[in-house]
Amino acid sequence: MESQCSSATGSIVKLSSFTILLVFLLSCFTFTSTEAYDALDPTGNITIKWDIMSWNPDGYIAVVTMFNFQQYRHIQAPGWTLGWTWAKKEVIWNMMGAQTTEQGDCSKFKGNIPHCCKKDPTVVDLLPGTPYNQQIANCCKGGVLNSWVQDPANAASSFQVSVGSAGTTNKTVRVPKNFTLKAPGPGYTCGPAKIVRPTKFVSADKRRVTQALMTWNVTCTYSQFLAQKTPTCCVSLSSFYNETIVNCPTCTCGCQNNSTEPGSCVDPKSHYLASAVSAPSKSSNTPLVQCTSHMCPIRVHWHVKLNYKEYWRVKVTITNFNYRMNYTQWNLVVQHPNLDNLTQVFSFQYKPLTPYAGLNDTAMLWGVKFYNDFLSTAGPLGNVQSELLFRKEKSTFTFEKGWAFPRRIYFNGDNCVMPPPDSYPWLPNSSPRLVGSLLYLAMTILASLIFLISSA
Repeated sequence: MESQCSSATGSIVKLSSFTILLVFLLSCFTFTSTEAYDALDPTGNITIKWDIMSWNPDGYIAVVTMFNFQQYRHIQAPGWTLGWTWAKKEVIWNMMGAQTTEQGDCSKFKGNIPHCCKKDPTVVDLLPGTPYNQQIANCCKGGVLNSWVQDPANAASSFQVSVGSAGTTNKTVRVPKNFTLKAPGPGYTCGPAKIVRPTKFVSADKRRVTQALMTWNVTCTYSQFLAQKTPTCCVSLSSFYNETIVNCPTCTCGCQNNSTEPGSCVDPKSHYLASAVSAPSKSSNTPLVQCTSHMCPIRVHWHVKLNYKEYWRVKVTITNFNYRMNYTQWNLVVQHPNLDNLTQVFSFQYKPLTPYAGLNDTAMLWGVKFYNDFLSTAGPLGNVQSELLFRKEKSTFTFEKGWAFPRRIYFNGDNCVMPPPDSYPWLPNSSPRLVGSLLYLAMTILASLIFLISSA
């Protein structure tokens, strides 16, 4: 009986261990699959729409358009790179508004040579200034794709492609596979192409509607973890009621004197700065940052500046420590419970974001065009700043326990590292009654001295 019990106990232990291991593995897969989810922009994505506009003798002509439906995340220079794998033996005869990076082996063709014969072509946008006979609408922006909220007029990018060896009806055409989108590095994961209802187009005079012969969509979502393993920005804090300046946590984005990457930062006083900045890097996107304790390319500083009877005021400063990167069309997303009472923004553009109905605690800030929408590389001009004026909500407002500081900050869609909450500048440990009593005592003593002096 004892042996049976011990055997049963052993089986239960093994089963429990197996169950725990199974739950752990499932949780790992779960976290991996939801890594691209953004709580502040739950429906944000880049949608690639492939519209077949006409048939050719051996294929079709299509217009491919990328729509950036993300509220605050955009693609900046050097721009997007789009790739896929053909389902059959398709070739690209011609392109307008974009080009492939490689032609591939087209030796089997006589006479007319295709633009690209690769099984897995890679496409990039054309640059501004491209001749008009090579352009179509929404092309030729150097791959820059702005966010939907910040600049909806430039939140789409298009090109035209003439495909051969592809079939000439919607029953013989096969959708491409394995779509990839780089912006310009990794970060986006694209789902499979799905055939949808053909897109409809309204003429300029709105009196005629035409439609594509066949349409399929591809949805790509962003993951900061896939884009870069280390953070790209951090937040520092200060206030008028405390002399403490809370810097970004040490080694937030890396550490100095890293043996694996020597020379990863530059002392601004060093005479090697000019040569280091101009020297070619392994990647054009590899940051070369100013040597700091946090080693981040971007720092956002939140300073609680003034306290009025019915309002309070904050100064926000964004500093660029990267010597290789200018940030055009930058933006900042801030989460704070008092943003529903934001009264005035002095030199930034502002739009409230409401990811969930009835919750207005998130705001998007960006620069004023031709004034401070360009964040220059590290140096004297490498910062932008503004001030925010909040109206106090008496039921919730307080300076205690770090309430005046943001809960979360994003820069260009990347979540910035906040200091630990226990390091926030807190109110001095002095009672208002004690301060009032001391002030009254001081005034009483001063009045007595003035009386004695005047009597003498």
